[in-house]
Amino acid sequence: MEDWDAVVAYALTLPGVVMDSYYGSPVPKHNGKALVAPGREPDSFVLMIGIEEKAVLIDTDPATFWETDHYRGWPAVLVRYGSGARERIEALIARRWWDVAKRAERADFGPRP
Repeated sequence: MEDWDAVVAYALTLPGVVMDSYYGSPVPKHNGKALVAPGREPDSFVLMIGIEEKAVLIDTDPATFWETDHYRGWPAVLVRYGSGARERIEALIARRWWDVAKRAERADFGPRP
């Protein structure tokens, strides 16, 4: 993902995703839950993700996934733009969509990415 516009464009391809306010910023949401958000840090965005998955991402690819003290202990990880891990990032955004989807939406979509 090269920038915030690319992140939003991908998220909006997922079923039922709409732009809505999240802490004063427009972000892609599904069923009222944010999938991603602009980061406070330059050159990164925030991906909502479970704490255990977050730890694995940071350990296995710290060039792409990282955190600051602000996000420590929260179910969200910072993702650097232009990291070269576009397919992995898209799969993680789709996984977040699946995690907040309703049972019928999951059935239509298929297995968890």
